[in-house]
Formats: sequence, structure tokens, C-alpha cells
Amino acid sequence: MFVMTIDQRRSRRDVDRVDTVLEALATYETFRPFERTAGDEVQGVVAAPEIVIDVAVALIEDGHWSVGIGVGPVEVPLPAVTRAGRGVAFEAARAAVTRAKSAAGGVAIEGSNPIVDDVETVLALLAYVVSRRTDEGRAAVGLMRLGSTQAAVADRLGISKQAVSQRLSVAGWGVETKARDLAARLLGEADS
Repeated sequence: MFVMTIDQRRSRRDVDRVDTVLEALATYETFRPFERTAGDEVQGVVAAPEIVIDVAVALIEDGHWSVGIGVGPVEVPLPAVTRAGRGVAFEAARAAVTRAKSAAGGVAIEGSNPIVDDVETVLALLAYVVSRRTDEGRAAVGLMRLGSTQAAVADRLGISKQAVSQRLSVAGWGVETKARDLAARLLGEADS
């Protein structure tokens, strides 16, 4: 099981972004929904490693969050309210979000399996790739993530297919897709 604890960066000097992020996180399939736990912090329980990676990358791209991922067992039955949950994954997520505040890419993972270090490295590399994208690159990648073809992206953006290909290359789209798959596979192994 995976517990994600997410803390807003620089919240004392910024607007409260929790309601907006909760709305975005409600679109992901979770075991227990993301909810505000305290102040500017959000927590959710996720069963699928692919969803954990999707959420982490979305939050990295947003740029306003420190993301802690805890891997391990939780006490069952899980209460209906996420913040009332207990277990190793909850404790690990708490430690991870604290470490994420100074970690590369703003993301950290804690768990007893040493593979979590590899997952954290892949996520740090993903953070490096996505944080350097131009607005044009983000637009092209966003459409590709929705399942569009490069030809459809070109039509939608009003540019040539060659320009789409160039934007995706500069944005690291091919690297991102492979890195996401690798991170999800490793995270699944870390939980087994």
C-alpha cells in the first residue's frame, strides 16, 4: 500500500492551494481519497503504483508541493477518513514528506525495501525533465498524455507534425514515458 503526504511549499507567503489540488487529485483512483489533514497538508492512500507516479509527476509539474510517499502495510480495516489511518506506510509518508522539502525534485520515498531509493532516483530525474519544459513543450506533452497522436496534436496546436516532434523531443516526452514505467514497476516491487 502507498500513502502520499503532500505539503504546500512556501505556504506562509503564498495563497492556500489545497482546495485546488484536492479538486485535481479527486480525478485519480485512490484507495482512500486525498483530503486535507492539517493546514496546508494533504494525504491519500493509493493502491496502484502507476497512480502514485502519475500523482507525483503532476505535483512536481505544478511546482508548489513537497511529495512524500510511504510504502508498506497499513492497519486494516482502513478508516473511511484518510487522516485516521495508521500503519507503517503512514509513518513512512510522514518521514518522506519531511525529507522531500529538501530533496531533489521535491519528492522523497520511505519504506523498508531498498528499491525505494531507486524509485526516488527515477522520480528525481523525472522532476529534472518536467521542470525544465517550456510552455509549448508542456502543451504538447499534455495532449500526448490524453492519448492524442502527434498529427492530432499538430492540428490542435496549429503547427506542423515536425514541430510537434521537435517540441516533444526537447520536452523529454520519450524519456518521461519510459521513466514513468520504470518508476511504477520498481515501486510495485518495493511494495511486494
